[in-house]
Amino acid sequence: MTDDERAGVRPALTSAMVLAAGLGKRMRPLTADMPKPLVPVLGRTLLDRVLDRLAAAGIERAVVNVHYMGDQIEAALAMRERPEIRISDERDELLDTGGGVKRALPLLGDGPFLIHNSDSIWVEGPERVFDLMGRTWNDAEMDALLLLAMTTSSTGYHGRGDFAMDSEGRIVRPHEHGVVPFVFTGVSIAHPRLFGDTPDGPFSLNTVWDRAIDTGRVHGLRLEGSWMHVGSPAGLAEAEAALQESN
Repeated sequence: MTDDERAGVRPALTSAMVLAAGLGKRMRPLTADMPKPLVPVLGRTLLDRVLDRLAAAGIERAVVNVHYMGDQIEAALAMRERPEIRISDERDELLDTGGGVKRALPLLGDGPFLIHNSDSIWVEGPERVFDLMGRTWNDAEMDALLLLAMTTSSTGYHGRGDFAMDSEGRIVRPHEHGVVPFVFTGVSIAHPRLFGDTPDGPFSLNTVWDRAIDTGRVHGLRLEGSWMHVGSPAGLAEAEAALQESN
């Protein structure tokens, strides 16, 4: 651990991993001839919405992984100027969320970086999410920081929740069949050390989160805005309606 990490210094976030390699099965038939990240939401693709937000937050480099219809994603990104785009190619093997991030680590740098699902949409609260996440991050205490939304105020989400949080902001998994107040939004900060001693093939981010949860090094941050679960054509319609209402 460096002196800055011991002191809890919050380094500037300059890179992000955008997870765009999924098969998009739940979004069919819209994904029969296009990858889910290119599905339009009120005229702008899911992926462009993510990259626009990253660019506005000062993220300099975005690594986008591709698998299903990856050529379409590469073509769509070819004209973007900000942030700088780098492709992590998984067309040979789909690596799941954790394996995909691990393959891209050489492109992401040595410090903490954002991980962003390509289908995560929200309406900002009083403060911009990435600014708040950057200020909350503490290298001395965290290997991961997950952005969480209240299940009761999330558009298109009807599940039991993913996590609870203790009084110090550390996240807790629910007991079997339990109900917890927070759902993961698909956005987090991670440090490369989170991926130490992990396999080279496919594995889920849940694998490294669970290991770090056991040592108290995964924290949560509550989204003060409104999150939208864009997991199906019905969820897409709900998200579009919510976005129109918020404008």
